[in-house]
Amino acid sequence: MIQKWLSIVGIGEDGLEGLSAIALSLINRANVIVGGDRHLSMLPPDDGREKLVWTSPISTSVDEIIQRRGESICVLASGDPMCYGIGVTLMRRIPVSEMTIIPAPSAFSLACARVGWSLTEVETLSLNGRPSSLLQSYIYPGARLLILSEGKNTPALVAEILKNRGYSGSKITVLERMGGTHEKIVEGTAASWGETEVAVLNAIAVDCIADAGVIPLPRLPGLPDNAYHHDGQLTKREVRAVTLAALAPTPGELLWDVGAGCGSISIEWMRSNARCRAIAIEQNSSRLLYIAENAATLGTPNLQIIEGQVPHALKDLPAPDAIFIGGGVTAIGLFDICWEKLRTGGRLVVNVVTVEGEQTLFQWHERVGGDLTRIAIQKAEPIGKFLGWRAMAPVTQWVVVKS
Repeated sequence: MIQKWLSIVGIGEDGLEGLSAIALSLINRANVIVGGDRHLSMLPPDDGREKLVWTSPISTSVDEIIQRRGESICVLASGDPMCYGIGVTLMRRIPVSEMTIIPAPSAFSLACARVGWSLTEVETLSLNGRPSSLLQSYIYPGARLLILSEGKNTPALVAEILKNRGYSGSKITVLERMGGTHEKIVEGTAASWGETEVAVLNAIAVDCIADAGVIPLPRLPGLPDNAYHHDGQLTKREVRAVTLAALAPTPGELLWDVGAGCGSISIEWMRSNARCRAIAIEQNSSRLLYIAENAATLGTPNLQIIEGQVPHALKDLPAPDAIFIGGGVTAIGLFDICWEKLRTGGRLVVNVVTVEGEQTLFQWHERVGGDLTRIAIQKAEPIGKFLGWRAMAPVTQWVVVKS
């Protein structure tokens, strides 16, 4: 049995002086010290031990650490290594039973202490190495956001996104180098933000305030149809809400959105929780552009988009927890590959509007069962001076759970 050979020690801006006796002893006992230039410079100048500086890509350094498994190695990390930190990266490759982790206060904890917010009542996210459009799905009236920055330009990016979304009055607090002698706090609003002299190491606190007349976008399924750019290939709002309810997203699960159109189903699946994942499969090139644009606008830039025809485009994709088929139902062999790939307990939901599509669904239903539902929506619209009911095209929906 391999003993604990790897230690990960979180360090704040106050350096070694702010560490506990246990953290210091782990650093002192190690034969190899790993960290960035900033952290390694905190060690005494006469420290002659072997040092490893993080490389780019960082996976190269991780590989080297693993190759030296069993040696006494200490990794120096910023704040809490398990909060968007290197500890999470190493944990994917090394069992926790082989390491000791000593966290320092995270940037989120320090920020809450500075602005007086409860950590349990805020939204937390990182824009370090991630698309800034991730922020879009976190914005709503009254939201309190804590954001890890990528660098000195991130606050301006955040201010621009808030302004464009109609939250120009939102209060922005940039917290630089928290916990050290160079700590600095800069305050402003999204509309007036013009601060350019921002430290590279900073976190951002945002108090979201909607401008007058702004209609917030909920995370629940059923966003307004006009939230999407599309060419008519859009699962309409009411049917979309029913469809997402049948798909039943759970955090961490993967969805295949087959024949994705403008991407509305996979986007709202991902908006339900930050850990939900989705793959949108679409063959139409102009719709692929709509999917990418909608995903960025609505805060799901990590939506994986696959161009190709079904069923061929599905063969090498990871096994899903749920599948939605909104197009291409009559493609030969589509059901077979979807049913084979779907995890046990997974949900398959199919919507069709044509007679041929219904015939296909009935054949599938004959094979594995499930529930068939007809969804008929009528909306009141003007008829001269009066209102009358206008029916949307009815949708036949098939829902089955793989047992």
